[in-house]
Amino acid sequence: MTIQLHWFLPTYGDSRLIVGGGHGTPIGAAHGDRDASIDYLGSIVRAAESFGFTGALIPTGAWCEDAFITAALLARETTSLAFLVAFRPGLVSPTLSAQMAATFARHAPGRILLNVVVGGEAHEQRAFGDHLDKDGRYHRCDEFLEVVRRLWAGEKVTVNGEHISVEDATIPTLPNPVPPLYFGGSSAAAGPVAARHADVYLTWGEPPAAVREKIDWIRGLAAEQGREVRFGIRLHTISRDTADEAWAQADKLVAALDDETVANAQKGLHRSQSEGQKRMLALHEQARSDGSWHDARSLEIAPNLWAGVGLVRGGAGTALVGSHADVAERIAEYADIGIDEFIFSGYPHLEELYWFGEGVVPILRERGLYKGAATTATPASIPFVSGSR
Repeated sequence: MTIQLHWFLPTYGDSRLIVGGGHGTPIGAAHGDRDASIDYLGSIVRAAESFGFTGALIPTGAWCEDAFITAALLARETTSLAFLVAFRPGLVSPTLSAQMAATFARHAPGRILLNVVVGGEAHEQRAFGDHLDKDGRYHRCDEFLEVVRRLWAGEKVTVNGEHISVEDATIPTLPNPVPPLYFGGSSAAAGPVAARHADVYLTWGEPPAAVREKIDWIRGLAAEQGREVRFGIRLHTISRDTADEAWAQADKLVAALDDETVANAQKGLHRSQSEGQKRMLALHEQARSDGSWHDARSLEIAPNLWAGVGLVRGGAGTALVGSHADVAERIAEYADIGIDEFIFSGYPHLEELYWFGEGVVPILRERGLYKGAATTATPASIPFVSGSR
């Protein structure tokens, strides 16, 4: 089995420290001290391409820049890298969404991947004009994706569903290849929709045993639909030449936080409706309760799996921390239980990409886990390399 690697683009700004924000936090809360200009994001995607990564995930929400527009701009900065862009049922019509994706696919064939984002935060959905409850959003998503699939198949579509109604809908150009759909969701309502439509089911970085349970759950639901689904995981990474160096970096990230900052972030994150976010919060609940979170190693919830990012950041809140060999071993462990695709990030995203690409990727290649071909694209400069490394 071989895996695919993706990186993450911080369209809300980057930093050498953890950038908070995301699920449940106030709109506009996420920001970094390094501007996420197209020039900066371009340096990240060119570096990812140089290491042979498959794609780059672009976040979505009121706290970051628009994903589709960002992807369209960055496609001209690269030659082969794909972009995992948000598909948001209910915020854009299925016909327009299908057309947008097909247009992107026409001009950058095979370089668009679609991340179905149903929305886990009622206050954010209302800001966009969406007033359905959580279960209603999943029902609408089911209808939405059915229309999109039919349009991509070249059908003229008329439906009058509970949430979606279109008449004689068509799109002028069919995508070739059809963009794969990535889908995350841990709630009972999410599973059946993922089983019917997802090409890749995504989970945030929980311990391997919990991830295995999710895989078995979705795999079983998909089998009932006569389908097979691939699986992906979203993680941060802190990879260094030695484990001590990696944990020292984790300590540095934690040392920059204080009790008030963590408490305020947690207050916002606890109002999230996302089942996945609740699971992320539970991973560091004990360390917050007894105050031990000030020691980075107290947040190691499984070998090399660190929950420190989730103290202030919504969404993906765990990181693989350790030597390059440690991180490669944990990736192999997730691959063994069925994870096909990995979406990584780190602070700052450019520098951490180089630590991972130069340290972990060669080990994965040696083990036969990763065969992504490095391109001839000129990599961005490595701003932190010194003679001591």
